Amino acid sequence: MSDGTVLGAIPGTVGSGSYDPADVTFLLKDLSDIPLERPTEDREEDFSKGRHYSEDLPVEYEPSDSYLALFESALIRSAERVATAVGVATELVLARKEKPVIVSLARAGTPAGILMRRWARWKHGLELTHYSVSIIKDRGLDENALRWILDRHDRQALQFVDGWTGKGAILKVLQAASEQLGVDGSMAVISDPGHCTSLYGTRDDFLIPHSCLNSTVSGLVSRTVLNSTLIGPADFHGAKYYRQLADRDYSRRYVDTVVNAFPAVSAAVSRGLGQAEDRTPTWAGWRAVEMLAKDYGIANIGLVKPGVGETTRVLLRRVPWKVVVAPDRLAELAHVLSLCAAKGVDVEERADLPYSCVGIIRPIEGRPDRALFNVPS
Repeated sequence: MSDGTVLGAIPGTVGSGSYDPADVTFLLKDLSDIPLERPTEDREEDFSKGRHYSEDLPVEYEPSDSYLALFESALIRSAERVATAVGVATELVLARKEKPVIVSLARAGTPAGILMRRWARWKHGLELTHYSVSIIKDRGLDENALRWILDRHDRQALQFVDGWTGKGAILKVLQAASEQLGVDGSMAVISDPGHCTSLYGTRDDFLIPHSCLNSTVSGLVSRTVLNSTLIGPADFHGAKYYRQLADRDYSRRYVDTVVNAFPAVSAAVSRGLGQAEDRTPTWAGWRAVEMLAKDYGIANIGLVKPGVGETTRVLLRRVPWKVVVAPDRLAELAHVLSLCAAKGVDVEERADLPYSCVGIIRPIEGRPDRALFNVPS
């Protein structure tokens, strides 16, 4: 099926969510009918006691009308910028692999994988197969899902995709799992502000609009779940499909808006590919996070989430302590500042920040280090 054939829904999975079935197949067990959502404060308390974040789900954030207006504005403003980065990243992948099988990392990687698939079709007439699989910090890549793919495709063709990098924690998990399974652990992303990979569209830390929303821009699919009472040894990792949110689903419109910008950015993609650029990963982001953690007295660097995408996630589904912003990037951070104001989160400016912004999760009183290996990226 590496010719891009539409797979159809695999029994017991969430299928393609609300996406066109040609665009993606989620290899995720369907947990839609199981109540897994818990209040954020309760989850944070349990994280500090050793419970893993993947065992349940946060309550889906319900964006206000004003926040949705910010998303709409960001989508219009950033569509060509996202399209350009998607084009560059896709061309870099195609230069390495003639007909890659895209394996995106759910959830932020899914729209990125779809957009890369669409670019390959628009620019080259290629119909690429795209799967989306779960990867969980401390617990690794879903090996059952990967073996399912390897039973059907050449292992050399696999190309992992994510939306962006923060400090690079998930890439480290991916590389460790890939080495164990004997596959290429490289990861292509739209944006690499953490300087973790050579396969990126840009290293600018800008607002990629699909970081603004949760399931309603990700095919109505929840983040992934790995709970031993629900996921058996032979199962894929799980997720929920929120059918009840269909009237608020931006997933296809987000993809279509960026795809519609492809013709306008074709020349910019060519220019970007033609520029001499050192793409060697330096992991500068990881060092910057260590510096910030030290300056703010945080022993657990897992509580420091760098970059626009990760900061947005902190504000949407964690208990934020503060957000640090680069003064010269404030004009691009309207949605972050809006969420901070709505949630009463302190905003501090810092001129030497290597990212546009950094979100810091509130440490649990008296237990600053317990969650060192149990926090989501």
